[in-house]
Amino acid sequence: MMRTCLLASALLFLFSAVSFALVGSPQKPIVAPGTVSASSATLIWNKPEVYHNIKGYHIFLNGKDIATATKTNFTLQHLQASKGYTCSIQAEDMEGKLSPKSILIKFTTQAQGKVLNVLTFGAKGDGATLNTVSIQKAINACPKGGTVLIPEGIFVSGALFLKSNMTLEIAKGGVLKGSGNTDDYLPFYNNRFEGWEMKTYASLLNAGVMNNKGGFAVQQLAIKGAGTISGGGGALGKAMIDKNGIRSRGRLICLMNCKDVEIQGLTIKDSPCWTIHYIYSKGVSCHDLNISSTARNGDGLDPDSSDDSYIFNCSFSTGDDCIAIKSGKNPEGFYIGKPTRNVNITNCTFSRGHGISIGSEMSGGVRDVLVQDCTAGALLHGMQIKGTKERGGYVKNITVADCQLLKITVFSAVNYNNDGEAAPEPPVFENFVFRNIDLSKASAAAPVIDINGFKEQGHKLKNVVLHNIKLPDGAQVVINDAENVKLSDVVTANGKPKYNVLRSENVVY
Repeated sequence: MMRTCLLASALLFLFSAVSFALVGSPQKPIVAPGTVSASSATLIWNKPEVYHNIKGYHIFLNGKDIATATKTNFTLQHLQASKGYTCSIQAEDMEGKLSPKSILIKFTTQAQGKVLNVLTFGAKGDGATLNTVSIQKAINACPKGGTVLIPEGIFVSGALFLKSNMTLEIAKGGVLKGSGNTDDYLPFYNNRFEGWEMKTYASLLNAGVMNNKGGFAVQQLAIKGAGTISGGGGALGKAMIDKNGIRSRGRLICLMNCKDVEIQGLTIKDSPCWTIHYIYSKGVSCHDLNISSTARNGDGLDPDSSDDSYIFNCSFSTGDDCIAIKSGKNPEGFYIGKPTRNVNITNCTFSRGHGISIGSEMSGGVRDVLVQDCTAGALLHGMQIKGTKERGGYVKNITVADCQLLKITVFSAVNYNNDGEAAPEPPVFENFVFRNIDLSKASAAAPVIDINGFKEQGHKLKNVVLHNIKLPDGAQVVINDAENVKLSDVVTANGKPKYNVLRSENVVY
């Protein structure tokens, strides 16, 4: 009897251990780049390998369970300046089982810096005075670790130039308002637009100096607050076009060769074209932003030949792509060869725009992109990967998971921005995973999933997995010029979708 009880206890222990092990630890926890200040830091992590039953995460600070989160990010507040901290995260499933803790994260908060209010430099928040000189004086005077504060009021300005080791804070009720006069964004300066290096008008906020050979001109920069950055909108963009052509326009925020940057908390709107654009940069965290635009080419956020982007808790309503991941155009982008790598887009909403996009300027390559826990409205092309045979380069290792979307598209031709000489070979599109995606609210009038490779030998779309995809009744799936495509649990409410497969090999559905 004793031996039977011991055996039963051992089996119970083994079963419990197996059950416990099924709750995996959160993966790759880090402090999001640029987010450590004197009083706060933002943690971000990936879901456990098995996560379908996870209800939330426990946040441990210096060994104490201090908070829970339902998203895969959390901002620590009310920290002490110049102090070391350790953190870890633990997942909890619906039954209350806890995972092992994640690996330990260590960081030290910054020293408390000086705050420089732009009012003391002569700025006026009356919505009429041009404050470019006053605000730039505050930026130039800002000591290492300091903050330039835009207080309550509307502060009109032309182009401003930020620097390392500073914060630009727009307080609640404060508006940094871009001038509508094109002369306030002169002189022209070097940057990259629509895939080519060129001179354009300056942006409202500028940081760094472009150098495709590498290095970082600005480091540890924060642009944050509860206020608003508002540009000159489509009217300013049109004025720039009228004077110097469509590719002369500045952006609202343009970062070049920057490292460890945080853009956080703000309402950012009315850009003359692209809203936030960063080039040849590394470690950019954009979170808790409300981004809107109506301008021509009014992209929301454009990572361009940059590494380690973390975009989370943001909302987008734009006049073009909500997010467009880029890396240069045709031979120039191909030979410069600076890819965009490691982009995490999580917990974002997209109400209006053309798409959550990779391309079309992707000639330097794009790889290792995660789009997860996002919700999109009626975007023109939905989640899209796009290029042309002239681009060259590659797009690979893309995962889109746990999202509500209305369309998935992979385009190998677009009818815009396709001028100029071709790269020496067509692009390569490979290794795409789409899983746990609700497309059931999409219109079935056009293909809901439309994925295409290139006709040239060796450049077909390859290695694509679509798993657990919900489609509307009557949905069409188009697959052209592809190989090694596997679709499993891709269903409508009343069965399977209609398939149209052309010039493709090893397509399983």
